[in-house]
Amino acid sequence: MKKQLVTAIAATSLLMGTVCAQAGMDEAKKWVEKEFQPSTLSTADQMKEMQWFIKAAEPFKGMQINVVSETITTHEYESKVLAKAFTEITGIKITHDLIGEGDVIEKLQTQMQTGKNIYDAYINDSDLIGTHFRYNQVVPLSDWMSGEGKDVTDPMLDVDDFIGKSFTTAPDGKLYQLPDQQFANLYWFRYDWFKRPELKKKFKEIYGYELGVPVNWSAYEDIAEFFSDKVKEIDGQRVYGHMDYGKKDPSLGWRFTDAWLSMAGEGDKGIPNGLPVDEWGIRVEGCNPVGSTVARGGATNGPAAVYALTKYVDWMKKYAPPEAAGMTFSEAGPVPAQGAIAQQIFWYTAFTADMAKPGTPVVDKDGMPKWRMAPSPHGPYWEEGMKLGYQDAGSWTLLKSTPVDRRKAAWLYAQFVVSKTVSLKKTHVGLTPIRESDIWDESFTKRAPELGGLIEFYRSPARVQWTPTGTNVPDYPKLAQLWWQNVADAVTGDKTPQQAMDSLAQQQDKVMARIERSGVQGKCGPKLNPKKDPSYWLNQPGAPKKKLANEKPQGQTIDYDELVKSWAAAAKK
Repeated sequence: MKKQLVTAIAATSLLMGTVCAQAGMDEAKKWVEKEFQPSTLSTADQMKEMQWFIKAAEPFKGMQINVVSETITTHEYESKVLAKAFTEITGIKITHDLIGEGDVIEKLQTQMQTGKNIYDAYINDSDLIGTHFRYNQVVPLSDWMSGEGKDVTDPMLDVDDFIGKSFTTAPDGKLYQLPDQQFANLYWFRYDWFKRPELKKKFKEIYGYELGVPVNWSAYEDIAEFFSDKVKEIDGQRVYGHMDYGKKDPSLGWRFTDAWLSMAGEGDKGIPNGLPVDEWGIRVEGCNPVGSTVARGGATNGPAAVYALTKYVDWMKKYAPPEAAGMTFSEAGPVPAQGAIAQQIFWYTAFTADMAKPGTPVVDKDGMPKWRMAPSPHGPYWEEGMKLGYQDAGSWTLLKSTPVDRRKAAWLYAQFVVSKTVSLKKTHVGLTPIRESDIWDESFTKRAPELGGLIEFYRSPARVQWTPTGTNVPDYPKLAQLWWQNVADAVTGDKTPQQAMDSLAQQQDKVMARIERSGVQGKCGPKLNPKKDPSYWLNQPGAPKKKLANEKPQGQTIDYDELVKSWAAAAKK
């Protein structure tokens, strides 16, 4: 065994020596020409950027660096292709682990709590921005790039080109994370069915307005009822007007923390997140969270939130396939591609590549999608100036507990996989755009018809209304785990929607009270308001909002083709 170990170490050393000896411009040229095309940079500028990486990496040649992310297509490309490229070009050996999203958070929490370096860098959701800037465990990148990490910060990085920059900027004005991939939560529908003359005629006869992309939840509900109960069958197949999932599982929490309440209109105006009340129903004063119950000025158990949960349960039971209530996020995700779903209000663009595969029931014989994606409809409490949906922004995060030399080497890799040299190709692979320059590249203009509206959405002014969880949430891991357990009680009927949201809001306040007592988050930690009669807050402007007398106003729709034309016109301005 000892002999085998010595042999293994020698072999590893020999391999690393070979990698280090080979690292340089010849390897960079090979990768630029064979893999990193297309790019928004000229080949000469790509080589210039690679030359910088090679020089900056010299002090770290031969180091073994470990980074981690959740398992999605974009990160698989990084782990299998870009990590290998970076190793060959720079001589820094990268191991890019892929694990479950919950496991990433667990490793991150463990390192933050123990100070033991588990990974040298993490790609974790920008949803943790409120956690990161309050706990003082994360390196503020603004300080890092101008200070200790200046010598390893790519002069061609162009931070202002990142479309998610505002998501990873804290109330102190500092950038804490660097976006690596993004995908939105949009409305998805069968464009081909919505264009059928007989269905359009029948819908208008029943509901009095045109079948089209729903602008509000009233229209979404009408369309769901239409396909599930009035149409029932298309081309010999049973069809449904809605798709969702409802199993008691952590993924049920994402279903709600990913901005379901904001779509209903529960929070305040504000981009990227509502202020003073955000889409979680948490109120902040200054930088301090002060409560999520209506009694403390929050909105988690207010009328708009209860309405949102009620509609979620009702629609799933009435208009989705019977098996939906027993499905998790990952189980429900592929269902629309099977061809029996007319629309889905809550659909992640991360599924675009799978939805566009030739041969599936939702792609025609020419390889073009029969479906489209569009902006999500809004509930009756929503107002102009509010966010309208969720955007996942997996972002590079550096911890103070990571030794500086390892942190520098990992930062080089982080910048490499988002650099202009490689980002356009990576976006074509994973369809999770992070750069404005990539979105507007001619290669995506040509590819757009195959992607069902993804490129049109990201080029549209509507994009800014889709944002991640914001800075009002003081401890994302602790608070997020409360959601799925409480929502599940409403799905099963063990609690009414009001009871479920009351429980959630009270539990969130308890967690924030514990953080407040600990003092661990310093000057921006929670400082809970004293309880008042809920009527006090419901009579104040903004959130929490009073219950509306009519929660189902007239349905409104818009023709998809006209919507896209309006986006194009706005983009030209």
